[in-house]
Amino acid sequence: MTRSTTKLTGLQAGIAGEYFVAAELSRLGYVASLTLRNTKGIDILASNADATRSVGIQVKTSQGSRPDWMLNQKAEADLAENLFYVFVCLPTQGQPAYHIVPRRNVALAVRKDHREWLDAPGRGGRRHRDNPVRRFRDPELKYRDRWDLLGLDV
Repeated sequence: MTRSTTKLTGLQAGIAGEYFVAAELSRLGYVASLTLRNTKGIDILASNADATRSVGIQVKTSQGSRPDWMLNQKAEADLAENLFYVFVCLPTQGQPAYHIVPRRNVALAVRKDHREWLDAPGRGGRRHRDNPVRRFRDPELKYRDRWDLLGLDV
């Protein structure tokens, strides 16, 4: 199998996404530190060069180019203002795409999307059963490359 047809495991894709985000933050002039695996909800701590502003980042990676990521119901929680998701589209070829979203915006979007899914009829007109799966999408690409939302340049 050639690399262009090899699908990464979920763990490999997730690790690759974290390193790509850390590298991109570094390339943009920020300080990026990967956290240890036991740090709940934060994969990367990022700050501006003089460390006067910092944010926590949770990275979610999907393979392919569709801006669509699976999450769990914990994504509905509104947490501190300085927490962000960076969603990564990891294509088999070419550069990754980054979607930078404040955690609050993710919580609102997944709550709304899940409610609409529950209210819509399922197969055969049956009601959907509630479950912990949530989904975040950015079809209009409004969060694509929005590193400015991190607020590290202020």
